[in-house]
Amino acid sequence: MAFQPIFDVTTGLVFAQEALIRGKDGRSAAQIFEHVNDENRYQFDQLCRTTAIEVATAAKLDGKLSINFMPNAVYEPRNCIQHTLWTADKCDFDIKNIIFEFTENELIRDAGHLKNIVETYQKFGFQTAIDDFGGGYSGLNLLVDVVPDLIKLDRHLIVDIDQSPVRQNVVKSMQSLCKDLGVQLIVEGVETVGELNQLRDLGVNLIQGYYLAKPQFESIQTEPDCVLR
Repeated sequence: MAFQPIFDVTTGLVFAQEALIRGKDGRSAAQIFEHVNDENRYQFDQLCRTTAIEVATAAKLDGKLSINFMPNAVYEPRNCIQHTLWTADKCDFDIKNIIFEFTENELIRDAGHLKNIVETYQKFGFQTAIDDFGGGYSGLNLLVDVVPDLIKLDRHLIVDIDQSPVRQNVVKSMQSLCKDLGVQLIVEGVETVGELNQLRDLGVNLIQGYYLAKPQFESIQTEPDCVLR
């Protein structure tokens, strides 16, 4: 696992650390996912969750941990969460500090099943997030069926946003929608100072991206690489 921080740019503090799959031999997440199929998807998803908690604990993470999961690997949410709960208890990791992200880029076969997963996880005390929002299959259709605690806007929506009035208006509209729904907005994939400054001017507080900090293999970064004005 590698960890990439999400910063609250109003304070300069870390809001959460996202756990990202990496190979100890240097393989990327994409190379690892090439070996995931319908037969091993459940075991892989379970291993990613527990490994994220164990490695974060060993790295002395203090705060929220965001873990990506595969909705299509969950056959029954209460049963499938048990090993995660056991691992969190073993590591003395507060489950209220765990955020489960599911990506909009994964084709959701059953929106009702996904809604059940999200609501079940929320009842346990976890937070949930839609990752890559605006860059996948469902968009607003998914949000109508499933309301998470957080939404992460896809990189495509904010690339060169400082030069794009259209993108600025989209982000402002998403901010308004999230506020009305009681959902926190995160913008990911920020790679330039222009993008960062424009997002701050638009009032976006939670930001993640290479300009602020790159993923760190099995270690935790708590300070941004840039100066937050």
